Amino acid sequence: MSPNPGTDGWLGYADVPLLRTIATAVVKLADTTGLQSFTLPYEPEAQRALDRTVLACLLQQAQPPTSLPDLLRWCRTRALENWPLDLPFDAFGPDDYLIDPQSGEPTQLCHEWWVQGRDSAAAQYDRRVVRRAMQLCREAASPESYTAFRRLLVTQPVLSSAERFEISTDLFLEPVRSLLDDIYELAPTSYRRNGVYTACHRCLTLLTPLVDGGWWCERDQCRSSGPAPRGRAMLADEVGEVYQLARPLRQFVTGPGRAEVELEQRLRALRLSVEMWPGFDAYDLRITFPDRYVWAIDVKDWAHPGLLGRAAHPVRPEPGFDESCWVVPQYRVDARHDYLGRYARSRPPSAAGLRLLTDNQIVAAAAARLRGEDGPAARINPAVGLADPVHGDPDA
Repeated sequence: MSPNPGTDGWLGYADVPLLRTIATAVVKLADTTGLQSFTLPYEPEAQRALDRTVLACLLQQAQPPTSLPDLLRWCRTRALENWPLDLPFDAFGPDDYLIDPQSGEPTQLCHEWWVQGRDSAAAQYDRRVVRRAMQLCREAASPESYTAFRRLLVTQPVLSSAERFEISTDLFLEPVRSLLDDIYELAPTSYRRNGVYTACHRCLTLLTPLVDGGWWCERDQCRSSGPAPRGRAMLADEVGEVYQLARPLRQFVTGPGRAEVELEQRLRALRLSVEMWPGFDAYDLRITFPDRYVWAIDVKDWAHPGLLGRAAHPVRPEPGFDESCWVVPQYRVDARHDYLGRYARSRPPSAAGLRLLTDNQIVAAAAARLRGEDGPAARINPAVGLADPVHGDPDA
């Protein structure tokens, strides 16, 4: 990998687009034929990924993969920092793979690179669903329904047939009922072991059974916390069909949503007022202090800080607030050296003032402010003076 010439400068690296192409091929193969069962001729996206990787390796005078199975073997056994490609030198670490070595499934990092690709119709599926839910709830003049919809995606990523019927009759979910059939898909039988689907006790998504008898959870946070803890077991013969949210929703809505809800609980424990997804999801948490000072928080749970930085944009100004920032779970920073610094270096100029803090830092800052402190340790954006709110609370 090439040294970074100062600023982020990703467009100066020839193989950044190639990495997106490879990630897209991996995700599509996993979703359509599976990563073990494809045959010649290869899917066009997969063939394109192979051809371009071979060419890139030859330009680097390195031995290229000999076939698509060999390329997928690279994805599973070779950390990206060891690929002979022209990529930013500090973009990846020793544990960054496109395919998880244990389960053989695309990693969250792979999905993040896929989202950065040109296949916007597929990559933006989660955003289209959320925008459609907003539209339907606005038309029904029911922000409560939107909040219920978001909580559903966080707390019930897996449904039995009976639960699917139950949510279809929930009055709060009435405005978004037309979406529910589309976003919940039949769970593949590959998730079953001895006729039983097993959910993760921590994140509630389905666990993947491994050939050695163990279990694999698709959530990075769960894997960072140790072996997957088995949660509820659903015997297919008893519960009927089992459904799960489409992968983009599990990845980019359920995952961050769990971090949002956990942060909500920690802040409420400090006796703070917390509103979730205010203004039809203008941002994630609106925190109001006893003196009516307001923080606006957007929670992001991304594996790659550079991609997160490139996606950075100012928090939407309404509902009004006094300070704002983005938040990442602490485990992301623990797992990757210089996560916060890499994010800051990758931000576009339009988001130069948008800080990224960990959830632990947010809770500590909130506690400091409640104690009456007024220095940088009690702020989420120290550049904002307490007497000079950026937007202000319209209700103050």
